[in-house]
Amino acid sequence: MEPIRAILLPGSVLPAHLAYDALIEALGPDVDAVTKDLELYAGDQLPDGWTLDAEVDGVLREADARGWDTFHLLGYSGGGAAALAFAAKHPDRLLSLTLLEAAWAGNWGWSAAHTRLWQDYTALGSLPPEQFMAGFMRLSVKPDVVLPPPPEGDPPPWMAKRPAGIRAFLRTFEDYDLDRGRLAAFRRPVFFALGGLSNPDDYGEIATRLTSVFRDFRLEVFEDRHHFDPPHRIEPARLADLLREHWERADRVVRAG
Repeated sequence: MEPIRAILLPGSVLPAHLAYDALIEALGPDVDAVTKDLELYAGDQLPDGWTLDAEVDGVLREADARGWDTFHLLGYSGGGAAALAFAAKHPDRLLSLTLLEAAWAGNWGWSAAHTRLWQDYTALGSLPPEQFMAGFMRLSVKPDVVLPPPPEGDPPPWMAKRPAGIRAFLRTFEDYDLDRGRLAAFRRPVFFALGGLSNPDDYGEIATRLTSVFRDFRLEVFEDRHHFDPPHRIEPARLADLLREHWERADRVVRAG
């Protein structure tokens, strides 16, 4: 029996292997799970004019290099936005889509609360990196969530590009054309994991909106999780079981035509 083929995209902070090592171990050896870092961070400097299309092209190159005509795609946060963009442009390549608190803020007629929140995110842009990251984390969770203090010691080298990378995501969300019509035509199963302690005006509203976009959509709420202690890192066994169920059902949908 061939292994399950899946590409896993990280968010805008942790490198892919750090984000997904625990989940891959929980999934076991019969899942060929490829952790793919974002194209945004591929070079020494962030590329000028980067958009989600660069991430879409990167996923295509990864799949083609492996000879994968079809595969399951999973993305967290900014990687979830890239996964949505991929599903809109190349739905025929996907067996299923998994969104772990996918980020999105395009022109989709959001609520006033969501719009105000993203104005607050944008206003962080003038802050120095440490204050920017602290403000970004605070906005992403419910007000009463206690966030961990920054780790002691010097940050890892890859961290230096992350504040600018998050700003790049905020910029591309302003004008990227994520076609709801093409997403609505996507016929494969979609799974969305939501943290119960994340900001409901952000990821909660995104999940609710996508419920009405995709034909085959399942929402799973992890009540004790938030955006910075996500299930793929804190509850990998539970998430792995849900993913296996999701992927097995997707295979049945494909076989049924």
